[in-house]
Amino acid sequence: MENKLIETPSPHVNDGVSTSSIMMNVAAAMVPAAIAATLIFGVRALVLVLVSVAFSVFFEYIYRKLMHLDCTISDWSAVVTGMLIAFNVPSTLPVWMVILADAMAIIVVKQLFGGIGDNFANPAIAARIFLLISFSGRMTTWADPINFVGGPVDAVSGATPLAILTAADAKVSDAPDMINMLLGIRGGSLGETCAIALLVGGIYLIWKKVITATIPVTVLVTVFVMSLVTGLNPWYMLVSGGTMLGAFFMATDYVTSPVREPGKVIYGIGIGVITVLIRAYGTYPEGMSFAIMLMNIVTPHIDGAIKKMPFGGVSK
Repeated sequence: MENKLIETPSPHVNDGVSTSSIMMNVAAAMVPAAIAATLIFGVRALVLVLVSVAFSVFFEYIYRKLMHLDCTISDWSAVVTGMLIAFNVPSTLPVWMVILADAMAIIVVKQLFGGIGDNFANPAIAARIFLLISFSGRMTTWADPINFVGGPVDAVSGATPLAILTAADAKVSDAPDMINMLLGIRGGSLGETCAIALLVGGIYLIWKKVITATIPVTVLVTVFVMSLVTGLNPWYMLVSGGTMLGAFFMATDYVTSPVREPGKVIYGIGIGVITVLIRAYGTYPEGMSFAIMLMNIVTPHIDGAIKKMPFGGVSK
């Protein structure tokens, strides 16, 4: 009896992975950082996270409803965007500004371009840059870590460790020690202070195969090397600002990062180089958000330049 050849359209293998399962894992990976932010800055940090998530989901639901499109809130992408937006703001930011950022991210950057899979940039990154440019004073008003004995968290306008370390007369002794930097006992945005929590979340994503290590490792190595080249302290540059948050949770966005591994390396190097150049020579002490946004725009060109040759094909 001769064998029959069965032809079926691709894809031929279904591993059970869905958008919702991926986004649930990303949200779970950010829980340690959310807990750390609540411990460091108080209950208001948790309130901002919950408000941001709620309004991100709401804006996605209401937009899809008004446009007579299928409801997509069950894919959890709006939840992840809401968490990331909250992670990128200080605990002192007014709630209405967070809600405005949610609207910007979900409606303008995501839905107006066609929804998940069609956005040209990471919505949370675009929202952070929007807030930083529109409300720079509020976005750079930091809170002291809570004193853990019931005292209030006071709003201060002092510089973050990154601002201190990138100043012309920078001294490492003026910044918090490395233990406090790792634990997040310092000023900064909600989700960027506790490097240990972010590292735990990042390792979880790699372990669950939600992301590969290529982009985070390339970004971190490039930031380290470029910091040495520009005379900045490389260890502090890794754990300060949005380095960890950006490398593991925002630069790795499926939609706005390259598909193939060589492209991911180029993409990661670009983010690391631009980040450190802005930190060393730019007006803003932090450059991670701008670097990711710029490389998001370049991603289609990277993918176009690095194409996988079809099996049996001939290179030209």
